[in-house]
Amino acid sequence: MPQVLRFAVRRIGRGLLTLWFAATVTFLLLRLLPGDPALAVASPNMTPEARQTLLQQYGLDEPLLTQYGKYLWQLLHGNLGTSFSQQLPVSTVLLQRLPWTLLLTVSSLLVTVAVGIPLGVLAATRPRGFLDRLVQVGGVVGQSLFVPSVGIFLLFVLGLQLHWLPIGGAYSPGVYGTAWYGDVLQHLVLPCFSLVLVQLGSYVLTLRSTLIDSLGEDYCVLAQAKGLPNRKVVWKHALRNALLPTTTLVGLQLGFLVGGAVLTETVFAYPGIGRGIYEAVTQLDFPVLQGAFVLLAATVVLANVLTDLAYGLLDPRVRTA
Repeated sequence: MPQVLRFAVRRIGRGLLTLWFAATVTFLLLRLLPGDPALAVASPNMTPEARQTLLQQYGLDEPLLTQYGKYLWQLLHGNLGTSFSQQLPVSTVLLQRLPWTLLLTVSSLLVTVAVGIPLGVLAATRPRGFLDRLVQVGGVVGQSLFVPSVGIFLLFVLGLQLHWLPIGGAYSPGVYGTAWYGDVLQHLVLPCFSLVLVQLGSYVLTLRSTLIDSLGEDYCVLAQAKGLPNRKVVWKHALRNALLPTTTLVGLQLGFLVGGAVLTETVFAYPGIGRGIYEAVTQLDFPVLQGAFVLLAATVVLANVLTDLAYGLLDPRVRTA
């Protein structure tokens, strides 16, 4: 088997094992939540017979091991169960919210990369300068910020006080046509900006550090000695190697974005999966919680597998690891 194929199979196998572990932990942790999930599907006014029949319908009266076996079997067949509170397939509930979460996470990641690369390059090419010191201080401060705190601050200042941007939701009722897209973008700014502010620091600081190291390597020094313009040395030679660890960071940041989206969507009442998780917790809706956590875990695992594969293509030495 070719080395590239073996590397891909190993990474995909690890990803599937991680996904199984995440699904199992999700199943067990939800059973430890306080409260009776039967209250979400059974009315207090029901007769004991009717209540028992309803619990049997959802499998809530079965032993834990039996429930776990059925849970894994349904996952393998793409069945996430039925929502207790909405009486709809969990897949339908999540698919209604998934586009909003994807819009928020992808846009914040793209903005972070688009802003982070130029900032990291400028800081690395002017070490100990004003911009470099500003980037370092800003990066450390950004890493210490808490997503909900940033969101509430932006909501209060830019939304409630200055009235520059909408303070909640994903769009305004009654807006249609081409104006709807502009309205969606306006509602996206605050939650997206919240995530960008928190994750930008680690991205810029990592790129700055690795780029400074790359510029000190022999091949960059030789290129400069041959008279190659400094701009080409940075962007064509040094940056390519400096982006290797940064590529890994992008994959890891997606996991942070998924967790941050849950908090951000709650603060801004954004109708994504994160907001759905918050509502499902308050309603003890086990199927929705299980389906949402598995879907988010699958997204993170897929992103990390793709990141590993991309890293392996960029650096052949990784394929032997």
